[in-house]
Amino acid sequence: MLSIIIPTLNEEKYLPRLLESIKRQEFSDYEIIVSDAGSSDKTKMVAENYGANFILSNKIKHPSFQRNKGAEISKGGILLFLDADSVLPDGFLQKTVNQFKAKNLVSAGFYIKFNPNHWYYNIYSFISNSVCFFKQRGRHPASIGAGIVAKRDAHFLINGFDLRVFLAEDYDYCSRINRIGKFRMIKGIRLLYSSRRIQKEGFFVSGWKWFRMGLYTLTCRSIKKEIIKYDFGKF
Repeated sequence: MLSIIIPTLNEEKYLPRLLESIKRQEFSDYEIIVSDAGSSDKTKMVAENYGANFILSNKIKHPSFQRNKGAEISKGGILLFLDADSVLPDGFLQKTVNQFKAKNLVSAGFYIKFNPNHWYYNIYSFISNSVCFFKQRGRHPASIGAGIVAKRDAHFLINGFDLRVFLAEDYDYCSRINRIGKFRMIKGIRLLYSSRRIQKEGFFVSGWKWFRMGLYTLTCRSIKKEIIKYDFGKF
């Protein structure tokens, strides 16, 4: 079984799009766990209407905490962590599971395409996808946190996402799990990645934040302090 774990905080607008895209998949051997940080909107109702297992995990309002809590109650041997504002193209789950098993992977990431897209968003996605492509075979692979796959036992072997890491926790997670098995990027599909942060903050503000985060990841350092303002649950 595949356990799909979705951290949320006030995602009533975007969560239905993701859950609907999951529902359309031909692959059906999965469970959905929505791990919520204390939403004040209708996120819980949306999750339950789609048959998801909704849990409240609001001790710490950070995606890493919500992901870890979701993993704790998961039943599947493979974990798929997705951001609530992502959307899956047709065939996404089947292709992911097929490649994950065929290549005997411990963890994997996804290339992205912005949704909705614009020509200048392609600058972001090109840089992100290129970095992930070239780093996937090294000691410190990288993946966008909006979509990460991992074996359940490997997740717990590294104690899940490190709660001390404030930003780029996805990079830290992939680097640590790579020490116990093979990490690769999933080929032939793109995760539809929300452009809402760029739309709200603007092209240059978002770009500057991601550039600074990128410098840390390229130098193999974890961001354990709020040196970059990065809001959660406010978009």
